[in-house]
Amino acid sequence: MRFSKPTFAASSAPEAQAALRELTKIYGNAKADADVIVALGGDGLMLQTVHKTFKKGLPIYGMNRGSVGFLMNDYSANQLLERLDIAEAQAIHPLRMKVKTRGGKTSSALAFNEVSMLRETRQAAKLRITIDGVVRLEELICDGILLSTPAGSTAYNLSVHGPILPIDAALLALTPISAFRPRRWRGALLPRRAKVLFEMLECDKRPVSAVADHIEVRDVAEVAVAEERTASVTILFDPDRSLEERMLAEQFVTG
Repeated sequence: MRFSKPTFAASSAPEAQAALRELTKIYGNAKADADVIVALGGDGLMLQTVHKTFKKGLPIYGMNRGSVGFLMNDYSANQLLERLDIAEAQAIHPLRMKVKTRGGKTSSALAFNEVSMLRETRQAAKLRITIDGVVRLEELICDGILLSTPAGSTAYNLSVHGPILPIDAALLALTPISAFRPRRWRGALLPRRAKVLFEMLECDKRPVSAVADHIEVRDVAEVAVAEERTASVTILFDPDRSLEERMLAEQFVTG
C-alpha cells in the first residue's frame, strides 16, 4: 500500500500532544482527503479511533505515546510514510451486542474488543448461557462474564485469565469473571460464527450491566452477541511488530 496523506488522532496525554505537533509540522494533517489515520496514544486511544472512524474505511496506524501499546507501533517521527508503505495490514471484525433491558427497551452496539456483563451491586450476577439455540450453562453465578474477539483477547479478557487468541483465529473467547458456581468453570472457546444469548436470572434482585467496549447499558434482561461480518477495520503494523507475533510472545511472558 502507498500512503501520502496522513491524518492524526492524539490522546490528551502530553507525550501524545507533543508527538502530534511534531508530526503535523513534518507531514501536515490531511482532513477530507486523508488516506490513512495515524493514532498517537495507547490502546485506549486506538480503540476510540477505531469506533470513531471505521465507517470511513481508512486504515489506522498506531504509534505508542501512552501507557499500554499492545496495538501500537514504536514511536518515531522519522520516515513515517516509508513505514506506512511497508506496514502489514490486519482486518478486525467487531461483535454486535443486542440488548433488551428489564423495562423492555432495546439497543445495539459494536465491540471490537469484548462484550461484558457485570454485576451492578453487591449481589453476584446469575445468568443462563445459550449458544446457537442450545443451553450450554443453565446457571452461572459470577461477578460477570465476557465474550472477546481475538484482537481483544489481550485486553480485559487476559486480565481475568482468559486465553490469548491468535489474531487470525476463527474463535471467540467466553471467559467468566470470578465464577462462584460452577466454581471450576473456566470458560470456553467458541467458533467465531457462534450466536450467544445471555439471559439474566433474578435480574430484579441481581441487576447487571452490559458493556460493548465503552458503551454501557444498565439493568439488562438479555444480551445477544454475534460477530458482525459486514463491519471491519484495518490496522497497520510494522513488519517486526506484527500483532500475530506480539500475541504469541505475550503467552511466554513470565515476569
